[in-house]
Amino acid sequence: MPIILPVEIKQFIVRDGPKKEVIYPQVVNLRNQQLERYINQTIVQQTQKLIDTQVGDMPSTVSEMLGTFEMKNNQRTVLSLNLSNYTYHEHAAHGMTYIKSLTFDFQKETLVQLKDLFKPGSDYIKRLTTLIQEQIKKRDIFLLGDFTGIKPDQDFYIADKTLVIYFQLYDITPYAFGFPIFPISVYELMDILDESGTLGRMAENN
Repeated sequence: MPIILPVEIKQFIVRDGPKKEVIYPQVVNLRNQQLERYINQTIVQQTQKLIDTQVGDMPSTVSEMLGTFEMKNNQRTVLSLNLSNYTYHEHAAHGMTYIKSLTFDFQKETLVQLKDLFKPGSDYIKRLTTLIQEQIKKRDIFLLGDFTGIKPDQDFYIADKTLVIYFQLYDITPYAFGFPIFPISVYELMDILDESGTLGRMAENN
């Protein structure tokens, strides 16, 4: 039987003191147990990567850590979520936050990469770069330098009929700006979308 989303999500918490807490999601009660294990292991691995990135070679100086998550899409056999980790080291000027997103396609039973959303051979990098440049100009976003384009594996998530491209702190803007987020409607990408793919499914009106 096909999987019908939304899927059931439970949260788990790991604590190491009053100011060190990481909350992460796990998918439960899927009929496809192998897929459930794959998704949950991927989430745990990415959660751990965020922790490792924050701790680095200075585990003793971490005075505060908060890991959380946000569900961005849980419909049409697509699950997209954000994992975030805020950590403050003793004597630092400020804390640092990283966000990483995971998008799973239940039909294809896989973790989706940005390139997978588009037709093979389509210049999605150029199209997305152009749309982001237009938003930067329209929104008058102050940049640290010239914006030359997205990476082939640029961070993204899916939220209903929107592809959201984003950048980490300091990537293209000052820290005070926060995370630069660029929502792009699927209807601006229809000619290069894989219509039967993960994002193409979001554009359907049924």
